[in-house]
Amino acid sequence: MADPAAPAVTLAIFASDRGPGDPERSSIMSQAGSLFARRGAAIVCLAEQGVLPVPLITAARAAGGRVQIVGDETIVLPPALDGVPLEIIAERSERAARVGELADAFIALPGSLASVSSLFTTWSAAKDKGLVRPVVMLNRHRAFDVVRGYAADVLSHSLQGHERLLQFADSVDDVWARASRLVGER
Repeated sequence: MADPAAPAVTLAIFASDRGPGDPERSSIMSQAGSLFARRGAAIVCLAEQGVLPVPLITAARAAGGRVQIVGDETIVLPPALDGVPLEIIAERSERAARVGELADAFIALPGSLASVSSLFTTWSAAKDKGLVRPVVMLNRHRAFDVVRGYAADVLSHSLQGHERLLQFADSVDDVWARASRLVGER
């Protein structure tokens, strides 16, 4: 019998509020954290080099959601995140693999190059362990058009079923709909 307290889905969310990028990303993170938590999803975040998606985590917790952080030694949680589980893993490849083990799907929110790099590292680490995780990218303000082009030009020829593994959404609600459907299809 399934644990009724277990989340329906665990989403690894890749987001950054540092560096150049979408000026609305903090509000996007808050909206995503709140929506996903209200829908019963647990959230796992990869936090490295001092980058921690505080608006996402704060909103998810305020909505009653469960959040876990996998991070490096540079991560120090602010008082607002007291009580959030933080697992420190020294090696980047091991951190990425751990996030891949915990998550059912990967979500990329508009942010910085650091968040896309972390997503790719985690996707590769999961794939190396034989774990196939779908990816949904919120393509707000065309943030992931380059990745969309790459998927059409390269992945379509080299990765069978790429259209089920990598999808692009136009809103946070659409991200949720696509992620929950893709997880249900596995």
